[in-house]
Amino acid sequence: MAVPGGPLYLTTRVIQGRWFMVYACFLILSAAGATYIFSIYSPVLKSSLHYNQQTLNTISFFKDLGANVGIISGLINEVTPPSVVLLLGAAMNLFGYLMIYLAIISRISRPPVWQMCLFICVGANSQTFANTGALVTCVKNFPESRGIVLGLLKCFVGLSGAIFTQLYPAFYGDDSKSLLLLIAWLPAAISIFFVYTIRIIKPPRGSEPVKTRPFYYFLYLTVALSGYLLVFIVLEKVTNFSRAEYIGNGAVVIFLLFLPVVVVINEELNILKKQSNQLEQSETKPPAPVIVMTVNESSNTSVETSIEDKLPKTTALASITKMLRPPARGEDYTILQALFSIDMIVLFFATVCGVGGTLTAIDNMGQIGQSLGYPSKSISTFVSLVSIWNAMGRLAAGFLSEIFLKKYNFSRPLMLTFVLLLACAGHLLIAFGVPNSLYIASVIIGFCFGAQWPLLFAIISEVFGLKYYSTLYNLGGIASPIGSYILNVRVTGRLYDREAARQNKAAVAGVVNDLTCIGVKCFQLSFLIITAATVVGAMVSLILVVRTRNFYKGDIYAKFRETTAELALAPPQNGEKNFAGGEGRIDGVEEVVFLDTVEGRREKDGIVEGSK
Repeated sequence: MAVPGGPLYLTTRVIQGRWFMVYACFLILSAAGATYIFSIYSPVLKSSLHYNQQTLNTISFFKDLGANVGIISGLINEVTPPSVVLLLGAAMNLFGYLMIYLAIISRISRPPVWQMCLFICVGANSQTFANTGALVTCVKNFPESRGIVLGLLKCFVGLSGAIFTQLYPAFYGDDSKSLLLLIAWLPAAISIFFVYTIRIIKPPRGSEPVKTRPFYYFLYLTVALSGYLLVFIVLEKVTNFSRAEYIGNGAVVIFLLFLPVVVVINEELNILKKQSNQLEQSETKPPAPVIVMTVNESSNTSVETSIEDKLPKTTALASITKMLRPPARGEDYTILQALFSIDMIVLFFATVCGVGGTLTAIDNMGQIGQSLGYPSKSISTFVSLVSIWNAMGRLAAGFLSEIFLKKYNFSRPLMLTFVLLLACAGHLLIAFGVPNSLYIASVIIGFCFGAQWPLLFAIISEVFGLKYYSTLYNLGGIASPIGSYILNVRVTGRLYDREAARQNKAAVAGVVNDLTCIGVKCFQLSFLIITAATVVGAMVSLILVVRTRNFYKGDIYAKFRETTAELALAPPQNGEKNFAGGEGRIDGVEEVVFLDTVEGRREKDGIVEGSK
């Protein structure tokens, strides 16, 4: 049958639907990963502002600190709609990166290091506002498919680096400084455009459980986008493209980013057709019996009051103990209960080791390539490969962990352990400087870095619940800057500068010099230490595997399916109350059993009324 409504109605329906909200999240997050291409513009920062490697790594640490400490955005999202979070993030992004751009083109006087750290921290922190506003909202809208949702959304964050590296030559030509200008305005513009699209949208009454088919369509289109980016990056390595060809490439990338709209429109039209068919069928059926229940509210109140009066008064110590006592896994933890949970501590430590090591490799990929003698075009290739395989790791971890969990009860913490062990192979390739191995190392490290995020955030949502997910999501992200500070600033930066000073005998201790280190020794000891730390993190993660084995053997999504089944009831009618005490009507019910909570009576068949 034809879909009801004119073009304006259909357009409004699509824009207000849950699937368009998912697509808007894709676009917002596809521009929210500027922190992952720090190694492209870090040489410009180093040369323009005359920094040494340790200073550059310090700035990199504050970039990671801002990108992962999102507690403020999480707390704001607990009490405000997502639109407020997205608008704040857009303002912070524009301010932070624009000030850095003005500094490197000398439009403002050279800022001291602490100001540059502040600028990049504010700009990078906008990423947590985009993630909290878009990603957390999307997970709450699709709780039964959270692994898939997290994989897709975090994939677009990972792809954003490759997207930026392909768009900025189309906009500005071969000007690496203008990359910072693009990073400043593009994410802010996208967030503002879709600011009111991102919101909690509960499924309407009468709707069916969400099917995963549209997510697989999104997966295919995302893989197509990733494949195109990978092919073009490889071609860049062997071919010199003109400005016109870069513009054409940018147009293709934009087209592929808009292609998922077709899936959105198709899914919304299918939903509209089903609802129209259901409406026609309901009109041909005889009216169903109305079941009404009136509850003696005064009686309920008196019963509740009498029970409350008989409860023993608790002491302050008992209240604190009760406050910190965690509920069963899968139930909604409070923020304090999750913070002091052994499960969270173990997960946090494993993430510090795993993400800290892979992020150190990503941030230093430019210097690693330079020290091992790779040409500048190859170094740019490494960065793009990291970005693409970062995205592929997120997709693979999100989809595969969801499939393995539902079919085989394969726990996500165990998959996290395997990812950490795989990352060690990439670290060792860098440590020993095997000829031409940096291509493979960038793939492994990018994949493992990306795979850890959907696993981490899915584990948090499953073990600690969704009620305070906005804050707990960002609490888990704090592990990244801690690991980056320890392994990047305190270990890698210092060891690099020490080796560079040894090579450059003219360097004077305490004087800021642009020291460049050449050779395998520059990063060898650093990545041997990182490998050892990652192995320790993998062993610690096995503790979480053992603690949660019984939890993951059960049906962790049962309560969400029950909620969806309740929403499948017919829409409420005015003036009627169902047995849950809310406004509603139950159609097609042949026999209903009620429990009168006041007098403990069971009634069935017909109209049931309590005392008045």
